[in-house]
Amino acid sequence: MNIKILTPEFVIFEGEVESVLLPGKSGQFQIFKNHAAIVSALVGGKVKIYTEKVSSAYQKYLTKETEAKSSYSYEIKSGVLEFNNDKGIILCE
Repeated sequence: MNIKILTPEFVIFEGEVESVLLPGKSGQFQIFKNHAAIVSALVGGKVKIYTEKVSSAYQKYLTKETEAKSSYSYEIKSGVLEFNNDKGIILCE
């Protein structure tokens, strides 16, 4: 599945991921391939993406997590997620 993380200033990440963990208003939730279409408000916290590789253009924005699987995180203040047809856009600040 393809995920884009966008702020008003930068494209933080764009690429294929195995899953993404998000800070929702009712708690954290995770999206995997073939997830149902969803639009959700996000609160402050970490957006974690699980992927094998991150382009060097995006590595400066992401923090490598210390886990067995390849995971990277980006701290947000708030945002919104739109996910449909294995494509997700996270608009955040």
